[in-house]
Amino acid sequence: MAADDSGFHAPTIDQFFPGPLLFAGTPFEMNRIMIIRMLAVLVLVLWLWLGTRNMKLVPGRFQVSVEALLGFVRNNIAIETLGEKDGKRFLPVIMTMFFLVFATNITGPIPPLLIPGSSVIGLPLVLAVIAWALFIYAGFRKLGWTYLKNALFLPGVPKVLYILLTPLEILSTFIVRPVTLTLRLLMNMVSGHLLLALVYAASSFFLFTLLPSGNFLGLIGIGTVAFGLVYLVFEIFVAALQAYVFAFLTAIYIQLATAEEH
Repeated sequence: MAADDSGFHAPTIDQFFPGPLLFAGTPFEMNRIMIIRMLAVLVLVLWLWLGTRNMKLVPGRFQVSVEALLGFVRNNIAIETLGEKDGKRFLPVIMTMFFLVFATNITGPIPPLLIPGSSVIGLPLVLAVIAWALFIYAGFRKLGWTYLKNALFLPGVPKVLYILLTPLEILSTFIVRPVTLTLRLLMNMVSGHLLLALVYAASSFFLFTLLPSGNFLGLIGIGTVAFGLVYLVFEIFVAALQAYVFAFLTAIYIQLATAEEH
């Protein structure tokens, strides 16, 4: 955190690179963000276990909420995009991606965590590489080497244009897709966290520094608090939206890879 002479502490990018808290100097070194990620995974596993360990024919509210979310990912992402057969085949990975991304996103607006576990490139990059490997595997599994032919040599295009189009297809299919998956998730979480942290810092400065000193400009803090509450709700929505987008695009890429022609 950086401070100016007025006492206002503005958020900086340094908070995404915290120092070690556990096992410093070892291969198992863990900082605040790593601990938040592990906590998010533990809570997610506990939530799924509690929701599915004793399922009843007439479900209670908790079981209904778990089933509703699982059914949403199953029906509205996997099966609707890939069809019944491929949807069920790739459902475990798509389901895992959705809930893992959401669990690590939602830690951003939750006190006292207040930083998304997906706001450092490692997690988004690993998930994007898995998605990349998955749609390539799906394409080869269904079509064999025809997958590469369909992906790199567009049907119905004059062959002379392949000199131009094939490198573009290699770039867009095998490089741009994982990069955009990574950056879309990462940048949304980083920018959202920085703006939320800025609102918190401004509210604290106006209400607890300016106002107690007799400066009525501190009343602006009431507005920043109101904006912060609205933006907090928006960040929760973004956390869920980015989980949906990541899982949905993974399903779309698998669908494109297994299509007979592009």
